[in-house]
Amino acid sequence: MFENLTERLSQTLKNVTGKAKLSEDNIKDTLREVRMALLEADVALPVVKDFVGRIKGRAIGQEVQSSLSPGQAFVKIVQAELIEVMGKANDELNLAAQPPAIILMAGLQGAGKTTSVAKLSKFLKERHKKSVLVVSADVYRPAAIKQLETLAAEVDVTFFPSDINQKPVDIATAAVQEAKLRHIDVVIVDTAGRLHIDEDMMTEIKDVHSAINPIETLFVVDAMTGQDAANTAKAFGDALPLTGVILTKADGDARGGAALSVRHITGKPIKFIGVGEKTDALDPFHPDRIASRILGMGDVLSLIEEAEQKLDKKKADKLAKKLKKGKGFDLEDFRDQLQQMKKMGGLSGVMDKLPGMGNMPANMPGQMDNKIFVQMEAIINSMTPAERANPDIMTGSRKKRIAGGSGTQIQDINRLLKQHKQMSKMMKKVTKKGGMNKLMRGLGGMKGQMPGGMGGMMPPGGAGGKKFPF
Repeated sequence: MFENLTERLSQTLKNVTGKAKLSEDNIKDTLREVRMALLEADVALPVVKDFVGRIKGRAIGQEVQSSLSPGQAFVKIVQAELIEVMGKANDELNLAAQPPAIILMAGLQGAGKTTSVAKLSKFLKERHKKSVLVVSADVYRPAAIKQLETLAAEVDVTFFPSDINQKPVDIATAAVQEAKLRHIDVVIVDTAGRLHIDEDMMTEIKDVHSAINPIETLFVVDAMTGQDAANTAKAFGDALPLTGVILTKADGDARGGAALSVRHITGKPIKFIGVGEKTDALDPFHPDRIASRILGMGDVLSLIEEAEQKLDKKKADKLAKKLKKGKGFDLEDFRDQLQQMKKMGGLSGVMDKLPGMGNMPANMPGQMDNKIFVQMEAIINSMTPAERANPDIMTGSRKKRIAGGSGTQIQDINRLLKQHKQMSKMMKKVTKKGGMNKLMRGLGGMKGQMPGGMGGMMPPGGAGGKKFPF
């Protein structure tokens, strides 16, 4: 996410390192590069001008702080302004209404509205413990109604049936009435999209809005459309009292123009960001965390939250107890960790949030996921229970048999065994004293052991009492 912008800004900000003072002369070139990086990221021109102007005003003449180099001071200014332009803090949904709280979804066709309805339903159900009813008022695309019905069943929320022969206003009002009768907490209304903004579309959605009076009106927009996303959101905002934006397909957006433009141009907060096709791939939008990721500083808070939600706590506790008793970390445990990592979105899902990983080649994490996870699991699955429990019994003939069974080479078996041994050592260190510092040093020690020079898997470790069972 935002790889191009991260790479450009990270390289650019190195230019001010080592200066005794931040002055107009020595940051002029850096500001020019920042401007070009933002324009190449398809950030809207008014946003770029304001952003660069604010950085210049704050940076010029600023003395080196006692604990910071000028380069660090400048980066701190850029980070603060990135947070400012994206909205300071996460704007949560306002559900303080007489039930049901009604959420209306608007946007162009193909932006991911229907999928976002399902994702938001799951988010409200699992994180806020709300009962949810969803309904499609899209009478122009029959597949939209069926799609929402399928997704509603997948995330286990109530689906209110509708028909292409009905009027959108009648569908929406009937759904709200049904939710009242069934004492459902939240109703999410999916509306029709078009390929472009037109008068009929705006009139129709205005009528639906007037009929149901939603407490939240969210505009769903594709992040990959760049600054056009902000311009489209503004057009909808002029016609509807939008309360926020959902930015979809951000995992495919290497630029970041939409994220940096929407708030400034529309005055509406980005409330959620979609980072994949799965129904759990919707995160609250935290400007401070996104700014850190753009600058290559990682997003450990989001990583911790994701770990708490997605990982198997029973398996983590079982492994932790096993290690504390002094029992070894065998290959069955190693396979469990690979599977846990998959739940986190693979290496790409984790590395994107780790500090210092912003400069990785954009295609590396995906390649690593596909090559490593499939291969490693195949190797371990081709072993006997005795071999998994005690890798030390591995002989040349055993390795040859495993390679044949998993479609790999003997050097692949040797690499996996070496990675397992190093991870086992890391586990012992973390179990004894805990702490992310030991964990990160351990990861650094594994650098180069995996194909492509990447580090290893991450073991359970302490971070404010949180466990990382992957």
